Amino acid sequence: MDARLLRLVQRDASLSAAELAEKVHLSPSACHRRLQRMRQIGIVQGHVALLDARRVGRPTTVFVEISLSTQADEVLDAFEAAVARIPDVMECHLMTGAYDYLLKVVARDSEDFATIHRRHLARLPGVAKLQSSFALKTVFKTTALPV
Repeated sequence: MDARLLRLVQRDASLSAAELAEKVHLSPSACHRRLQRMRQIGIVQGHVALLDARRVGRPTTVFVEISLSTQADEVLDAFEAAVARIPDVMECHLMTGAYDYLLKVVARDSEDFATIHRRHLARLPGVAKLQSSFALKTVFKTTALPV
């Protein structure tokens, strides 16, 4: 039952408890209690509006692979704190493999990304190497986790 509720809420967080209850065949109060419990234990962490990047002027997605000069804790911490302050960075992942971090960056166009690169990314603490790849097309995108 919880998985069914989570699937519905991931698709449309604006559904009321009554609407959710009807879809999963529960009473509204039982549905509300289940959702409240999942919020309290951290399974449901918030409600957001998903924006269309193209319509808000950020149609360009760039994936940036970053290698650091060292793996020292203070360098990793400084990098992570600094990258979190760049509003154009949508995601930052510590990686295994050929590079240390993978960033997902949104920009207006290639010129805007060049500015982001020069003003922010190239100045991040400990950066030894940056490699950027522009997404040509988003084939599939979801925010819904499989539950």
